[in-house]
Amino acid sequence: MTGGQPAPPVPGARPVVLVTGLSGAGKASILRVLEDLGFETVDNPPLKVLEELVEDGEEPIAAGIDTRTRGFVPTQALVTLARLRRNPAIAVTLVYVTAEDSILLRRYTETRRRHPLAPGGSLGNRVIDGITRESALLAPLRDAADLVVDTSDLPLPTLRRMIEGRFRPEGTPGLSIQVMSFGFPKGLPREAELVFDVRFLRNPHYVPALKPQTGRDPAVAAYVEGDPDFPGFWTRLTGFIDPLLPRYVAEGKKYLTVALGCTGGKHRSVLVAERLTAHLRSAGWRADVTHRELAQGEFAQRGLAGMDPAGDPGHRTAAPQEGPDGDDVPAAQAGTGGREALTRTP
Repeated sequence: MTGGQPAPPVPGARPVVLVTGLSGAGKASILRVLEDLGFETVDNPPLKVLEELVEDGEEPIAAGIDTRTRGFVPTQALVTLARLRRNPAIAVTLVYVTAEDSILLRRYTETRRRHPLAPGGSLGNRVIDGITRESALLAPLRDAADLVVDTSDLPLPTLRRMIEGRFRPEGTPGLSIQVMSFGFPKGLPREAELVFDVRFLRNPHYVPALKPQTGRDPAVAAYVEGDPDFPGFWTRLTGFIDPLLPRYVAEGKKYLTVALGCTGGKHRSVLVAERLTAHLRSAGWRADVTHRELAQGEFAQRGLAGMDPAGDPGHRTAAPQEGPDGDDVPAAQAGTGGREALTRTP
């Protein structure tokens, strides 16, 4: 990659990135990266329309201009560029994308697409002639570019990192991580990409004082974290996840959902999800947490429907009624002399 430094932007000026260069060099890829960064993107608008778009609005904008642009004339494009740069409300950067002729020829051969300057007829249909013709036509824009990117030996992830590092607006989020707790009887979260089963940890459900609480309560947290196997599990969990995140970012990943499941989605998975979210935030990642079963009021519904609190939807007991001595007894046993009733449903 070669190129000069762009003009220093005016503080608060609207970022405007104009992407031009040779067909097949990677202009569309750069526009997609800019779109992911929050830029409004438009490909090949007429130059007159381009000026109107750039001067209307405040959000960052990126536009592709090249030989496919209607009415494209390099000298006119330079005049338009000069007018835009005189506007103190915007900060313009011209990016020129190129690649070696042999690389462009190979890419066109692989994709079997027609080169815009080798459409047949008087111009012929040889791709190499179209490449040569376009390179000469766009030479004035290359000379005027603030940044020249040669993609001949540039893998797409490297190109993405380069563009992100150069044009990421301040405050633009990178990888967004969603940590979720859930209960296995309700099924795996469909959006989950990494799923961890924490049912091996000791279960607070069987401790009467902890049963009505959740993994967000200190007593439950202390109980689960007191499991002899918890420290080793935590070290391995974070040791597995932490190295993945920078690699996901390098590959251009924008969203990641990490799901942690236990039997009911109330105690163990909630505690681990809360702790993992805090760990990720302390490391500088943008992480949020949701608790699927708690958010859905699952446990309140189970109480009303008589679902077994262990989470098995196949086991049900009726809602309790007040017994003759003031104690709650299952409704199925009320008035039956304590005879056991059938509690399994089909």
